[in-house]
Amino acid sequence: MKEFMMIFIGADYEELGLSPEQLQERMGKWFAWSKKMGEQGIIRCGEALYPTGKTISGPDRVESDGPYTESKEIVGGFYVIAVEDMAAATKVAQDFPDFDLGGTVEIREVMKFEH
Repeated sequence: MKEFMMIFIGADYEELGLSPEQLQERMGKWFAWSKKMGEQGIIRCGEALYPTGKTISGPDRVESDGPYTESKEIVGGFYVIAVEDMAAATKVAQDFPDFDLGGTVEIREVMKFEH
């Protein structure tokens, strides 16, 4: 098995103006997807992320608040799954709950290094 990180990119729910009922429904979809992966034994970890944070960049290690206000999309969270190959990871990503909100799933294989 290989591990793949699915990175979730999309709009901030708060900025979309979703009602409490819509948020509840949306969370239900996320919990169902997570449960499905758990039942398949493929999920290794995953978390939602707060919409704001810090960035540190360059040789001078310039620190700034992020994501920037002009950014329309944020990294909202991630899952790490263990499946056979990229095709299998892509199939798992088909159930991503936020496609209907214009969301994106970026899938990257996790590199393993020998110590």
